[in-house]
Order: sequence, then structure tokens, then C-alpha cells
Amino acid sequence: MRVIILGATSAIATCTARLYAKEGTSILLVGRDENRLSQIAIDLKARGAENTAVAISDLAACNDVTSLFGGFVKQLGGVDHVLIAHGILGDQSAAERDILAAEEILRVNFNSAAVWSLVAANVLEAQGRGSLVVIGSVAGDRGRRANFIYGSAKAGLEVLVAGIAHRFGNKGPRAVLIKPGPTMTPMTEGMDRKGVLWAKPEQIAAIIHASAYRGGPITYAPGFWRYIMLIIRNLPTALFNRMEL
Repeated sequence: MRVIILGATSAIATCTARLYAKEGTSILLVGRDENRLSQIAIDLKARGAENTAVAISDLAACNDVTSLFGGFVKQLGGVDHVLIAHGILGDQSAAERDILAAEEILRVNFNSAAVWSLVAANVLEAQGRGSLVVIGSVAGDRGRRANFIYGSAKAGLEVLVAGIAHRFGNKGPRAVLIKPGPTMTPMTEGMDRKGVLWAKPEQIAAIIHASAYRGGPITYAPGFWRYIMLIIRNLPTALFNRMEL
């Protein structure tokens, strides 16, 4: 098994990589922080990974992505699973006032993730096997004043990955969008993270790892968010507008 992880320094991605390492997988870690990636690679090797490698890339730049991804595949000696995990939360209030801040949220969370997803999909379809797993968010289920810019990017990403899954059909590969709820990662530091709805990155990682092998094109993480968001999506507008969500 050979796995490419884009955005490998994220807490969820790192936890997922550890699950792959236990299976004796070969893993390529891609991101910007060379020191952090090297530390993760050493840790994964100690946990049982057959081989670990590092590639330094600004994934949000979206320059010559096809060649870059081809280089990643060549470096690893092939690919079976691809995890796209990079993204930023951004500051909603700042982005509403500063169009450049809004553009960055949209560029990183949709444009970049979408382009890498499409390139990975082409490789997997050509070889007739493999899994593409992309991290989305429950924020994409309905526009809310607290995070609608971030949420809109994740909503677009959901449609794209679902479309890739449909395109794959019965051709062999599979595509899955993971929709985590609030998770205790560095991205959410500073928030009030009390309550039973907050998940740990290890929980989300377990769902990602399992979804790479089986399940539908849209997976909520944890699963109870499917029912919570079903309620939120169907709240009458008059009631929804009075709620602080």
C-alpha cells in the first residue's frame, strides 16, 4: 500500500498517517514545513511504516499541479490512496471586510483542494484502482453567519468530490468526502471547545482510514453529524435567522 498525504502536518492527517503506518504502508508526506514533515516521517517509520518520504510544496499555489503530483507518484513508486487534508479556517469577520482575506479562504479551501483532487482523480482513473479521500466540513451544509465563506468553499468541494465519485462509477477507483464536525485541532484553538459535539483528531482519522476502503461518497465524522445537519438544513428560515449558529 502506498499513500500520498497532501497537507500532512495537520493534526487529522498526522493521526491518519499513523493508522496507515501500523499496516506497514509506504507514505509520502507533502506540505510546506520541512522540519515538521521530517519529524512526522521519523515517527511513522517507528510505528511500522515500510517507507516514509517527504516532499516540500505550497499546495495552495496551484502551479503545474499535474507535474508535481506526477512527481509525487514517481517518488513513492506508485499510489493507492490519496488524502487531501490541507486547508485554513480563516477569520470570517475579517474576510467580510477584506476581500483578499476572503479570497485566501476560498483559494485554499476550494480552488487548491479541487485542483489537487482532479489531478489525483485522473491518475487513479487511469490505473483503474485506488481511493481519493478529501476532508470537507459540516460547515458546507448550510450558510451560517459564523463561517459562510469557509462553508461555501467546503460546499463546493463536496459537489466536486461527489461528482468525481460518480465519474468513477464502476471503473475501480473510489472518491470520498469526509465531513468532520468541530474537532480539537490547532485550527480551532481559542474557541470554546467544551461539550460532547467536539471530536478528537484520532476519531476523525479512524473514520478517514476506514472510508478509504469502504463507504459512500459522503461520510460525516462522527456519524451523528449527518442527523444534526439534516435538522439544521431543514430549519425554517424565520427560525434559523434567530439562531446563533
